[in-house]
Amino acid sequence: MAAKAVAGGEGFAAIRTEFGLPTRFPDPVLAEAERAVSTAGRDGVGDREDATGLPLVTIDPPGSKDLDQAVLVETRAGGGFRVHYAIADVGSFVTPGGPLDAEVRRRGQTMYLPDGNIPLHPTVLSEGAASLLPGQVRPAALWTIDCDADGAPQQTRVRRALVRSVAQLDYETVQAAVRSGDPHPSVAGLPALGRLRRERAVQRGAVELQLPEQEVAPDGAGGWRLVLRPRTEVDAWNAEISLLTGMSAAAMMLEAGIGVLRTLPDPEDGAVQWLRRSARSLGIDWPREMRAAELLAGLDPARPESLALFMDATRLLRGAGYTVFDGAAPELATHAGLGAPYAHVTAPLRRLVDRFAAEICLALSAGREVPDWVRAALAELPRLMEASDALASRVDRACLDQVEAWVLGDRIGHEFDAMVLRAEVGGAEVFLTDPPVLAKCAGDGLSEGEHVRVRLVEADARARKVTFERV
Repeated sequence: MAAKAVAGGEGFAAIRTEFGLPTRFPDPVLAEAERAVSTAGRDGVGDREDATGLPLVTIDPPGSKDLDQAVLVETRAGGGFRVHYAIADVGSFVTPGGPLDAEVRRRGQTMYLPDGNIPLHPTVLSEGAASLLPGQVRPAALWTIDCDADGAPQQTRVRRALVRSVAQLDYETVQAAVRSGDPHPSVAGLPALGRLRRERAVQRGAVELQLPEQEVAPDGAGGWRLVLRPRTEVDAWNAEISLLTGMSAAAMMLEAGIGVLRTLPDPEDGAVQWLRRSARSLGIDWPREMRAAELLAGLDPARPESLALFMDATRLLRGAGYTVFDGAAPELATHAGLGAPYAHVTAPLRRLVDRFAAEICLALSAGREVPDWVRAALAELPRLMEASDALASRVDRACLDQVEAWVLGDRIGHEFDAMVLRAEVGGAEVFLTDPPVLAKCAGDGLSEGEHVRVRLVEADARARKVTFERV
């Protein structure tokens, strides 16, 4: 599914400068990280369960070093499943109020650029002592979630533990093993549980948009190419384990009256009505009694009208934010895109808020008071994370725009096949599959879902702008 095109050999220094991305960690931060490596697990984190006998595995893109999660899915004899989910225990390495804590709050999350990441934590932690690398004993927040035969969680606990991953797997390898009927024993139960969780997601009204995912990759000759990343079933199943954990964490927080949730308000009626009009214009049958989640889940992503409707459905997912509470229940406690309350707890190496949410859940599960330093930080977390999310989104888009301009720079006047994803007055947003480019196209009478022929009229690498016109 990957359509490739060679780009120029330029790097992304201009984007790093434009967005003020940090180039290094201050010396006091690096010094604290080095000290933390030798003291983690002994100072202020309590006794740890020895869970090194659990055959946990990680599933990440090939070459990943910042491994947040390790999983084991067991099928229970009486029916149902037991999920063991180890999450990197970053809290055992970061001293509240210290230089590292301050720097991590300033950064908010890891920024991913094609020519190198800008990590949230120094790599001695994020790719070393805190990462759940295979064969290494690591401190972790270990979640155990028992689910019934329908995939519904029945009992949850989380505690600090020592774990050891037995293998570092990647999505395509796991997918191939599942297809051949020989999955790794630690994830043999993942397909069954993953499918059940997907069914429950649709029943809850969760919205999943199966849009093409652009990525930038090296071209092997010092330049860059655009590719479409295929989303495997294993991607979806693995994501369901993370979502299950986040939902369990949210339930725990809401019951205790303290926490930080990832929230999204229900879409306004106008957004749903707009989507119904779009479906009608695209020739997609949408029974009145069927919810949007059911319709979208049943569409074939290979069909152009489906992709156009997925693009329009992004209107349903606007307004995501973070909600903190301590005492009174929050007015908004659910994530409409997931159809349930949800909290970020599974990526603390890469995202600031997960460390604080994990500390809350660890305390609640152990019957202890939430630490004062966590309570004191709650009020500022939404501001820090929303600013960081916005920056990450702009950086991602800038990198894609830059490579699109590089790839197409010598093809002004060339014609391409494209699909109209979103029609606008006097033009449209179109998607090319070869090379995989999402861009503006000028022209009247363009219809969503339509296949059209377009001509490249602009590819400005300096402005990071690509424009087409209908032929």
